[in-house]
Amino acid sequence: MRNTSKETPNRSVETHRANIRKSLEHRLEVARAAGNQELIRVLEAEYRQFA
Repeated sequence: MRNTSKETPNRSVETHRANIRKSLEHRLEVARAAGNQELIRVLEAEYRQFA
């Protein structure tokens, strides 16, 4: 029998990280469209933490 209790937390962590990256990508897109250089810099630094 497959032990899913150990797999589920890992999958949840990866899903959570993917959602954070997706959110950051969207926020970066909006900041770039607005030309907000300071926010772009901050978001790019934050994105590198999750890459």
